[in-house]
Amino acid sequence: MKLHSLLQVFTMILLGVLISGLVPKPAVAGNTTLDQALDLALQGDHRDPGNRERDKYRHPKETLQFFGLRPDMTVVEISPGRGWYTEILAPVLRAQGKLYAVGFGPARPGMPDYAIKIQEAFESKLKARPDIYDQVVLTSMQNPKEADFAPPGTADLVLTFRNVHNWIADGTADDMFKAMYRALKPGGTLGVVEHRAKPGTSLEEMKKTGYVTEDYVIALAEKAGFKLVDKSESNANPKDTKDHPEGVWTLPPSLRLGEKDRQRYLDIGESDRMTLKFSK
Repeated sequence: MKLHSLLQVFTMILLGVLISGLVPKPAVAGNTTLDQALDLALQGDHRDPGNRERDKYRHPKETLQFFGLRPDMTVVEISPGRGWYTEILAPVLRAQGKLYAVGFGPARPGMPDYAIKIQEAFESKLKARPDIYDQVVLTSMQNPKEADFAPPGTADLVLTFRNVHNWIADGTADDMFKAMYRALKPGGTLGVVEHRAKPGTSLEEMKKTGYVTEDYVIALAEKAGFKLVDKSESNANPKDTKDHPEGVWTLPPSLRLGEKDRQRYLDIGESDRMTLKFSK
């Protein structure tokens, strides 16, 4: 090949590289399967190493597959905290779907300091990686009785991870389930993961320990209009005796007892959890 031909080829390659660097790419390509999309998200460099370490307890791939996640869905994540599941959902949905993250909302009078800090940390996380999170839509659960977590009747999937015990404690559980119902399309799916109490546990004990019975969660959902479709044991932990001095917060990641019996609770791991799928 003549020198000028080689130079032309080199120029074209260089131009292609430069152009590709200027054009934003989807976090997950449109022709990627869910299995591949989840693997790419789980292995992404945007994930916090501490969050990645907890995959062994939270089984995100199996959980999201069970709930029927697809890359082209409109998904609502309730109370994302500092973004543990958002790290996985955002890149999977970025190219074809839509993700609403329903947090504490802007700082306002009377808002607890912990809520302000969590929301600020979450929003900072999103801003730091626009290549992953630029399509995430922020909404608020400030007033679940009236708020729309997403445009009513538009969501394919609503997800809540370990939040129901908080709603029971603050008296908003009924309103939260109704608001999640409003957001979903007819036939849409609600996925719930929650710390699982022993059958027969009293309401007061649930509020105190953070563990909730499956029957109670199912009753809350059915009261709002949902129908239980299926259960999964992907987040079960038979080592969890559920009789810890600081309730569920005795276990990791909270470890409220500090160094006292630390290794014992690390050996147990995170809590035993129900994984329930409901339909509107």
